[in-house]
Amino acid sequence: MTYIKNLGIAFGVIIGSLLGVTLIVTLLHYINWIGSKTLSVLEIITPLLSLFIGGFIIGKNSKQKGWLEGLKLGGLFLTVLILFQYLGLRIHFSVKTILFYALLLVSCVFGSMLGINKRAKEK
Repeated sequence: MTYIKNLGIAFGVIIGSLLGVTLIVTLLHYINWIGSKTLSVLEIITPLLSLFIGGFIIGKNSKQKGWLEGLKLGGLFLTVLILFQYLGLRIHFSVKTILFYALLLVSCVFGSMLGINKRAKEK
């Protein structure tokens, strides 16, 4: 039960940080404080950081291998993202999106590996 709770907390942090940062960036772009080039960079950095933070949290709270926990969390998030994009919005696969999804997965795995190492050093 605690594993599902930790997974839910990490997934909630990912969704919450994505929504919060997206709202702030959208407002800043709306009032013309950031340009379109900055916006396109932030569209890539925001999910990478969100998945890294979520992976760090799941890694810090887990008792197993960090890379495996990050892979599970990243896989869960990517499954939800793919279902939303391809079933809901009818957007098709491209090489660019597959590379972006792979980068998101690596970011989550790397965050969980750092999180489990942080937990081990605290003990």
